[in-house]
Amino acid sequence: MPRESKANRKKRTDTIVSLLKAAHPEARSRLDHAHGDAIFSLVATILSAQCTDDRVNIVCVDLFKKYTCVDDFASASQEELEQDIRSTGFYRNKAKNIRGAAQRIQEVYGGVVPDTMAELLTLPGVARKTANCVLGNVYGKLEGVVVDTHVIRLSNRMKLSAESDPKKIERDLMSLVEREDWALFSHLIIFHGRSFCTARKTHCDTCPIAPHCPTGQKASRRAPRPT
Repeated sequence: MPRESKANRKKRTDTIVSLLKAAHPEARSRLDHAHGDAIFSLVATILSAQCTDDRVNIVCVDLFKKYTCVDDFASASQEELEQDIRSTGFYRNKAKNIRGAAQRIQEVYGGVVPDTMAELLTLPGVARKTANCVLGNVYGKLEGVVVDTHVIRLSNRMKLSAESDPKKIERDLMSLVEREDWALFSHLIIFHGRSFCTARKTHCDTCPIAPHCPTGQKASRRAPRPT
């Protein structure tokens, strides 16, 4: 197969994004608190690591009644917070990061969750994925593309990136996806990854972007022809 030029990949990406918007008009963060108060969005996103959004949503119902602001998380007991978030997994480290992030927000940023990538990255437990979630969902700022397991898998399958490192994948996607769609793109990919392009199996025969996806095109060539 001939090497795809950057211009052609960009054009193909534009088409894919357009088709995904039509296929998944409901695409948005499935974390119930992602679009609300910044501290709730930050905590929910930290909890979502290696955990389902549904589980995080369940935990956060009671969690955000008990801890209602940055000060509450900053002064929380490590042991008590661990028990409050235990079912999300990796609860010791998550509790430590949440308390550390809240304390830094309190001490350095006057109790207000910062709204820049550089400042968010100084918070314990916050890498680019979490920072992009908070910036895009709460502050409406587009400084990058959220790269999670779905985005990694589909970006490789669609040949939008040949990288495995999330930072390099994000760099590739930022050069292909229109900036105005950076926040939405990851939601579209996540919805598509759950419905058509799952980890265990691709459903290329019914996938709306198959004609524009190398994996879908390959599957079409393998499909038996009607007799």
